[in-house]
Amino acid sequence: MIKINLLPHREEARRARRQQFYGLMALTALLAGVIWFLGFSIISRQIDIQNDKNQFLKTEISTLDKDIAEIKKLKSQTDSLLARKRVIEALQANRTEMVHLFNELAKRVPEGIYLRTLTQTEQKIALTGVAQSNARITTLMNNLDESPLLENSTLIETKAELVGNRRLNAFSVNTFITRQLADTDAAPPRGAKK
Repeated sequence: MIKINLLPHREEARRARRQQFYGLMALTALLAGVIWFLGFSIISRQIDIQNDKNQFLKTEISTLDKDIAEIKKLKSQTDSLLARKRVIEALQANRTEMVHLFNELAKRVPEGIYLRTLTQTEQKIALTGVAQSNARITTLMNNLDESPLLENSTLIETKAELVGNRRLNAFSVNTFITRQLADTDAAPPRGAKK
């Protein structure tokens, strides 16, 4: 019988399988390295893109914060200007108030009454004077209440007084100015001729 020694052949087959295993292992390691490198580069690129977006948002937010601060500053300036405008409008509306007041007093003071003082404190007007009789003081108060500029006339005091050998009644009356006259002057009714 012929004896065949298969040991070298088995050794060569083992060596070939080992080399194939090491080759596959190296190829797998190389493939894993390539996949890791690609994944790392893609993720780092996405991180860079997100960081760029974040930086852009931060710069835009800072410019918006500056704009908001500027808007708040402009709003406070606008509010102060509007407050000034309201004060000026109030002054303009009440500018002719004294003229209207003296005109109304000239119309409403009846004969036999002589005014000594007229004092205004905000909307309150204090009148002092002398009258020939108490009936004339009552007529004065009624006339003041009928006026569109004055309201709530109140008699504070009345007393008899001698002025130049004549017996007269000294009086003190308080009345209040209404602010409606300035509004009616500012806007004339429709169809009214200038």
